[in-house]
Amino acid sequence: MASTITHLQCSRDTCGKVVPHSSLQNLCSACKSPLLARYDLAAARRTLSLEALRPRTHTMWRYEEVLPGAPPVTLGEGMTPLLHARRLGARAGLDRLYVKDEGLNPTASFKARGLSAAITMAKALGAETVALPTAGNAGGAAAAYAAQAGLGCVVAMPADTPQANIIEARAFGADVRLIHGLISDCGRFIAENQAKEGWFEVSTLKEPYRIEGKKTMGYELWEEFGGRLPDVIVYPTGGGVGLIGMWKAFEELEAMGHIGRERPRMISAQASGCAPIVRAFEQHSDSSTFWSDAATLAAGLRVPKPLGDFLILADLYASHGEAVAATDDEMLSACREMAALEGIFAAPEGGAGLVAVEKLVEEKKIRRDETVVLFNTGSGYKYIEAWQAALER
Repeated sequence: MASTITHLQCSRDTCGKVVPHSSLQNLCSACKSPLLARYDLAAARRTLSLEALRPRTHTMWRYEEVLPGAPPVTLGEGMTPLLHARRLGARAGLDRLYVKDEGLNPTASFKARGLSAAITMAKALGAETVALPTAGNAGGAAAAYAAQAGLGCVVAMPADTPQANIIEARAFGADVRLIHGLISDCGRFIAENQAKEGWFEVSTLKEPYRIEGKKTMGYELWEEFGGRLPDVIVYPTGGGVGLIGMWKAFEELEAMGHIGRERPRMISAQASGCAPIVRAFEQHSDSSTFWSDAATLAAGLRVPKPLGDFLILADLYASHGEAVAATDDEMLSACREMAALEGIFAAPEGGAGLVAVEKLVEEKKIRRDETVVLFNTGSGYKYIEAWQAALER
């Protein structure tokens, strides 16, 4: 068992530039699009199977054939619970509703997966300090894995980021810069300073490996459903790397002969106050436009224009999926429902996903007998201010 990574390739079909995976890389030098890791999937198929996985480490690194090949910087991320939410499903009109609870990862969000992979490779390839903008959870995850790796970490956050995110990043030793503005303004700060400061940028999709960590959510679903995939996946979408990553995992699984051409319908859940993907989807566009004056208490959804918007939208269209927006009030109400009925203390982003499920069931776009997986991307403990407001209503 070993990684079968062979090279990196530009994600734009019109470019497709190939670059080596043996040195630090950010965007494609030819067209400035994200780079994706590619593998020898024929070789991976020989050792990656449901049977072979049973005795392996109970972390995302069990899928080592299709992850970058370096000693993992790990805190035990991945293999999160897939919970059959029977009461929540009955309320929504579904027999098989599942919640994949990513809030039980290290640093209490799905961001642990991507940053574990990114910092693993940053360390292996010689970076000394990593830097990134964040709407919240990615900053804490980056700081934690940088601490584990012995690397420096610079985090740029909007000044109104939830306090839990600021506190944890500083506790892990990160140099936290609070920026008055949105994540796009934080991204500009990192981009303008990374070269002169000697930082290696690990921003969303600006390096090739965060997506590799996130794609393991797709491999886990394949494994947890015994070699099958659910009918519908509902994913809260800010930067959208998890959605893109899972689609990449399904393409790899098909190439290895583990699944056929069937795919889940991918549902993107966004906040009404920042819904560039929903707007682009409704306009049948292949990319989004910048969402001005973005505002939502779901910090992870406050991304005015995702770098990978063209990939998110392509996956939604290819899967015959949907894009749905939820108001902050709807999210908080859904979070209370999830907590009271299932004992899941969700982040507002997870609430947005539940709102999307309920709306699509009502519109008869999800059938009662379909298997639906809702991703709760983070823990409610990171959003105590929002939860306090919800409980005081």
